[in-house]
Amino acid sequence: MKPVVLRSGEGEQVQLGRSSAVIKAGGETTDGRFALAETTLEPGFTGPKPHLHRETLDMFFVLEGTLTMQLGAETLELFAGSFVLVPPGILHTFSNRTDQRVRLLNMDVPAGLESYLREVAGAMANDPIDRAAITEIASRHDIAAAE
Repeated sequence: MKPVVLRSGEGEQVQLGRSSAVIKAGGETTDGRFALAETTLEPGFTGPKPHLHRETLDMFFVLEGTLTMQLGAETLELFAGSFVLVPPGILHTFSNRTDQRVRLLNMDVPAGLESYLREVAGAMANDPIDRAAITEIASRHDIAAAE
């Protein structure tokens, strides 16, 4: 493994509808151990369907704005500086219910988030968005819908 240095604004840009992510680290640079994306959620972002991961630790660190996070039956409003670690098996989702953008760091252990984001961006580029394709992509990246 080699050191990776990315300056502000650098990284792989991924467009997710009106929202976006900048992949800062992924399996290619971390030997599959870790993924990091700087994510911007535009106002009104409804978020993914409630889901869980069987193996992945899913982490969120809010940089600006107010992120709404659903963890099981609990709904939290998370402000800048807030951190959430979602262990495997916990049903969760997130959204931006405000009129201001939300910026956050989304970290996953092991890596895989970056591959999911790339594939979902392709499915979201279609008009209308292919929801069945997104569900199928999710199923290949340790993302299971609520049962």
